[in-house]
Amino acid sequence: MAEINETETSEKKSLNFIEQAVVNDLAEGKNGGRVQTRFPPEPNGYLHIGHAKAICMDFGVAKKYGGVCNLRFDDTNPTKEDVEYVEAIKEDIKWLGFEWGNEFYASDYFQQLWDFAIRLIKEGKAYIDEQTSEQIAEQKGTPTIPGQESPYRNRPVEETLELFEKMNRGEIEEGKMVLRAKIDMASPNMHFRDPIIYRVVNAPHHRTGTTWKAYPMYDFAHGQSDYFEGVTHSLCTLEFVPHRPLYDLFVDWVKDGKDLNDNRPHQYEFNKLNLNYTLMSKRNLLILVKEHLVDGWDDPRMPTICAFRRRGYSPESIRKFVDKIGYTTYDALNDFALLESAVRDDLNQRATRVSAVLNPVKLTIVNYPENQVEVMEAINNPEDESAGTHTIEFSRNLWMERDDFMEDAPKKYFRMTPGQEVRLKNAYIVKCTGCVKDEDGNIVEVLAEYDAESKTGMPGSNRKVKGTLHWVSRDHCLKAEVRLYDRLWMVENPRDEMAAIREAQNCDALTAMKQMINPDSLHVLTECYVEKYLAMARPLDYLQFQRTGYFTVDKDSTAEHLIFNKTVGLKDTWSKVNK
Repeated sequence: MAEINETETSEKKSLNFIEQAVVNDLAEGKNGGRVQTRFPPEPNGYLHIGHAKAICMDFGVAKKYGGVCNLRFDDTNPTKEDVEYVEAIKEDIKWLGFEWGNEFYASDYFQQLWDFAIRLIKEGKAYIDEQTSEQIAEQKGTPTIPGQESPYRNRPVEETLELFEKMNRGEIEEGKMVLRAKIDMASPNMHFRDPIIYRVVNAPHHRTGTTWKAYPMYDFAHGQSDYFEGVTHSLCTLEFVPHRPLYDLFVDWVKDGKDLNDNRPHQYEFNKLNLNYTLMSKRNLLILVKEHLVDGWDDPRMPTICAFRRRGYSPESIRKFVDKIGYTTYDALNDFALLESAVRDDLNQRATRVSAVLNPVKLTIVNYPENQVEVMEAINNPEDESAGTHTIEFSRNLWMERDDFMEDAPKKYFRMTPGQEVRLKNAYIVKCTGCVKDEDGNIVEVLAEYDAESKTGMPGSNRKVKGTLHWVSRDHCLKAEVRLYDRLWMVENPRDEMAAIREAQNCDALTAMKQMINPDSLHVLTECYVEKYLAMARPLDYLQFQRTGYFTVDKDSTAEHLIFNKTVGLKDTWSKVNK
């Protein structure tokens, strides 16, 4: 018995606080022992890395405790929403490795929400307010000063019903009227001070067309949608903590006298995912896209899930990163290097090793037979024996990295320099004999001699040399474009820095952004060479360019014009440089 209790204690310790709450709810028999969650994105942009944390929580909890997670689009603002975003969100969720049980939309409940609002009006719990948004904000008071009642708060029910109908028939201009819940203008919770629950939006909806002109607000639609669907655990981020009492109140109102007991949705909050050198607001990301400061939502410098996918991140690495940073009840700024570390660890296990020369200079093995070609065996992944091998051709005429040669090298320089031996990976030991320069003194060719007995795998190959270099055969390689990416922002916390700039300069978001963007966030190399094995590579293939970093094929790559995106370097050199 002691062993069983010890195991149970160990399991409890390993649970995050949300999981522990779910375990407690199940133990108490809440919601009939069911677990049903939902992921409720607004289709007004592409998902970013912050959403990945919520996705892992919503879908992960449901799976772990034998429940279901539904996908529900919060489509209550037709001016910002689009079918394009709906499809992109579904693609991202699937790529991350999750499947939803059912697909819902807040717009599925527009009639139910309307009927509920009508009931509240008839019960004297809602009224039409004709004040401006500025007047409403002013009369709400402050956290320490009670609000003042609207002059329209006690207008007759029949008048409110008539105006509400006019709002939905398109007879009322946007901003002229709103429907407010009648709660408590003196409540210490500002959200209880007669919140707006409906407003006029004269724009066609991507699903309902022009049927509706009056649309519910998030706080009014969200909890009721959870209730209509039978959600048991409404998991959200910390900014919704003060909204929870209102969430619960609206659920109490919509139940219409029913005794819910423990059969109701329970809201729990966890911290957002914040990364340094990253801006994740969809509103600001949309500015970057519309102003062409980036090449679309999936520009590999963006923090969107589709951008990480295009850059070569694996879904496993993102899930491992989310699991590593965990869930808490306080916000923190996580180091981007932690994400990159998770990517390196994952890709090390799955990436195919290949040769690519990004800054080429000719290397000629002067004593190698001119017309001879040897086929060398290259291991695809030393971490995975089942990955097998592929072949790479070796010849007299090679390409090597320009940075791997130095004519006048310091004592501890272990790469190519006159009189020094190095190994060409998977091939021979060679000794540099000199170089050829053009009339301007630029090195255009490196010369070397090979040791015919030193081929990898031969008895003579055991001779030790201190440097190993990668290469490709000039006669058996493919030209490629390689895109090297760096941080998009020069400041550690672009959100706070942007706010400070806007306040100091009284400027808009775009002006502030332009002052923070890293001008060196993208370098395009057009004269690169890769082994011809990569002619078969496809987007989302995981590759390691040996001695350089991890790469993937870009979606715009073609057989005639190969394009590779750098995912991450082999080591975290960026943080060291910027300390």
